[in-house]
Amino acid sequence: MGKRLVGIVCCICSLICLAGCTLADKSEKVRDLEYTVVKEDEIPEALRLQIEEKKAARFKLTYMDGSSLYIASGYGEQLTGGYSIAMKELYMTQQAVYFATELYGPGKGETVCKSPSYPYIVVKLEQIELPIVFE
Repeated sequence: MGKRLVGIVCCICSLICLAGCTLADKSEKVRDLEYTVVKEDEIPEALRLQIEEKKAARFKLTYMDGSSLYIASGYGEQLTGGYSIAMKELYMTQQAVYFATELYGPGKGETVCKSPSYPYIVVKLEQIELPIVFE
């Protein structure tokens, strides 16, 4: 009876491992996504208002209008100007769209505006009906 129980437990563990491998395949990158960084004056008004409301703190927003998806990420208030944001990744899996950016501060010796800034980035891509994962 004990050996039979061990055999059943081993079979169940094997099935769980196989199911986990199948799920992992669904989270693998299907493809990189083409995007355009949107200039401030080209951001849709409704999204621009949301950004204005949230810009003092870190924010993550999505917005759809017709055939386009906009993804916005802001880094909140910074003490000075001179910050920039780089796109690290934007890709799709079977389950989600992954969006990763990185904030860079002003370089040493760089002349910067002494007033606060609110760095953010907005990208536009084809409309996709998947959840967005901000990394």
